[in-house]
Amino acid sequence: MFNTSGIELTFNKKEDISEVINGTLQLLYNVLVTISPTTMWNESCGEQLQDFGRPEKIIIGVMLAIITAVTVMGNTLVVIAVCVVKKLRQPSNYLLVSLAVADLSVAIVVMPFVIVTDLTGGKWLFGEVFCNIFIGMDVMCCTASIMTLCVISVDRYLGITRPLTYPARQNGQLMAKMILGVWLVSASITLPPFCGWAKNVHTAGVCLISQDFGYTIYSTAVAFYIPMLVMLVMYYKIFKAARKSGAKHRFTDLARRERLETVANDALRMHGLKPPGVAEECAALSRLLSRERRNISIFKREQKAATTLGVIVGVFAVCWLPFFILSTARPFICGVECSCVPIWLERTLLWLGYANSLMNPFIYAFFNRDLRSTYRDLLRCRYRNINRRLSAVGVHEALKERKEKRNFKCFVQ
Repeated sequence: MFNTSGIELTFNKKEDISEVINGTLQLLYNVLVTISPTTMWNESCGEQLQDFGRPEKIIIGVMLAIITAVTVMGNTLVVIAVCVVKKLRQPSNYLLVSLAVADLSVAIVVMPFVIVTDLTGGKWLFGEVFCNIFIGMDVMCCTASIMTLCVISVDRYLGITRPLTYPARQNGQLMAKMILGVWLVSASITLPPFCGWAKNVHTAGVCLISQDFGYTIYSTAVAFYIPMLVMLVMYYKIFKAARKSGAKHRFTDLARRERLETVANDALRMHGLKPPGVAEECAALSRLLSRERRNISIFKREQKAATTLGVIVGVFAVCWLPFFILSTARPFICGVECSCVPIWLERTLLWLGYANSLMNPFIYAFFNRDLRSTYRDLLRCRYRNINRRLSAVGVHEALKERKEKRNFKCFVQ
């Protein structure tokens, strides 16, 4: 007779051998669970869940709450700024409002439930019906955010490459159609699980988007891979246009400087005389400088657009690419019933994607001085006279430009 932990095991019969093995394995499993308090096992789905202690829950909860709060604040500032400031009420900025609304929806409607689920180790507490609603809201808002970034890249490309024709068409009606298209595409990805094509996974404590192979390929392609490809193409084309414009600008700038030096030297040799040839050269040079100022303005705009879009595409790829690679590969690795991915990895990549909603308003503010100034005024509670201050800045810039233009005029009278 052999006794371990109060369990008496005998070897008198062959049947007892299997009982000994089963009992030993069960004892080993209990020991492993006891010495590894950071994991739990969801028997209904086979998912490994995290079991955090109180200090870990506090730290994680505070961090995720800060991310959510900053996301709400940043995107709220975008909406208020465009709605309040007249200078920002341009049709192209309507897309920024749509992006901010999508990101704001992620922060208000999605993130709080994800925080609660994460603090319970990945266990879903809100039932099957709300599981489907939650997944629908998550997919809808995140897809709308991604698709809006894609449409913004196309809008910026058209504005740069067609500066004469596109602004005339870039009105509120066109922007409304673009925004409507974004949300319709988002709905086309959200609705299939509600219509019976692909059923979301919901068992005790588990809420997971449908792992159907066809739906996974369709949803990830439309929600991420195609928009990502479009954004990369638009960035390449804008970068190429800016580079070409930069080369042309450097060439004409060199020719202009040489011509300016020639005319100036001729005038100095004349000791203040006004020969007709020098006067004609001055007039021609004045026209050349006027065209050159316009070319410089176009070059700077293209360069700024390329830089802005490059940062947007880079941040977008860093935030969402790991998550969508995991989402695409998961059903092929784990099957269609559950997720075999470690919960900590899945949640980390998910929050990395959500962080894109946090960074979008600050990226645009960094490259847009009017947005940046409006943010500063709103955060300082300087609500009054925001429009007047921005108008004063615009007038100052116009006067500065006129002064520079006068300085470019020939000194030969």
